[in-house]
Amino acid sequence: MSKMEKKRPESKKTRKFFWLTILCIIIAGCWGIYGVSLGRQYPIEGQKQFISINQGETYTGLIDRLAQQNKIEFPTVVKIYRKLMVHGTLKAGVYEVEKGMTVIEVLDLMSNAENSQMNKIMVIDGTTSKQLLDRLRQDPYVTKTIVNLPYDEMMAELGIPYKNLEGLLAPNTYFFNKGETDKKILLNLYHRQMEALDRAWENRAPNLPYKNKYDALIMASIIKKETSLDTELNEVSGVFVRRLQQNMRLQTDPTVIYGLGDQYTGSISKQDLRTPTPYNTYTINGLPPTPIALPDTKSIEAAMHPDNSKNVYFVATGNGGHKFSETLSEHNAAVQNYLSVLKAKKNGATP
Repeated sequence: MSKMEKKRPESKKTRKFFWLTILCIIIAGCWGIYGVSLGRQYPIEGQKQFISINQGETYTGLIDRLAQQNKIEFPTVVKIYRKLMVHGTLKAGVYEVEKGMTVIEVLDLMSNAENSQMNKIMVIDGTTSKQLLDRLRQDPYVTKTIVNLPYDEMMAELGIPYKNLEGLLAPNTYFFNKGETDKKILLNLYHRQMEALDRAWENRAPNLPYKNKYDALIMASIIKKETSLDTELNEVSGVFVRRLQQNMRLQTDPTVIYGLGDQYTGSISKQDLRTPTPYNTYTINGLPPTPIALPDTKSIEAAMHPDNSKNVYFVATGNGGHKFSETLSEHNAAVQNYLSVLKAKKNGATP
């Protein structure tokens, strides 16, 4: 037997030991990474902590956010685990993480909306109080005590000094305990809106054509419905403030739409503009009797601080935003330009 043949069994055993060692190193490495990533205790202060998940947030975005906060290590490993083991989308809400929970347990916790400790309620600026009340009626986590009452009885139960809830609720995203009553939610939103209105009223510009802060809130709601651009809020405010000062009618379409209520079909006719309602600012002088939507803080501030131009007209450009004008002739030219843009778009041309 040759020397080479004698060494073969030893070489085979050496190779086997080598690969076994490599395998052990890989397993140990994976276990080590697991221990400092997925199996690691989620770090919290105290016995429990809340994690808030926003509407539309993804697992990838959440994992990156937690990694930046040094809450998790090896985020790529966590993402791989999530993709393989946690199915479905991330559920918005507020989740209670208890001391001792691992990263895996935290991910599993947030994969089920039933685990959320809080109920998320979105109050969107520019929508109406009626729309909000409908959402509260349909929300399974809101305890209904007043929203199903006749309107007058609901307002009496709230105990606020107004007959109409429109405009009085602060837009924002809120988290309330599951099972919270509709009355407490509405009063919370009301007090927040009044605080914002009071602050703005105290710091308002001089010589505004409002009898009181409620008039300013009505104006804020009209401004909000007229433009979605924050950069235009003060300009729109300026136009309407000057119209009031010059005894011009506001002639703003959103008030007409609000006055039509359920009769609004998606477009305003000439007959609609001529039909009197308490909200038709083409037929009434001054402000309508109530706000027409829920204005945000920026719109309230704009109502208190109109721009200093002399513009009393504006019309959409057709390409985003509005064209503001001082004279009727300038305004008529802007209207014709707007109609040309619409015609060009309808024909498929680039305006």
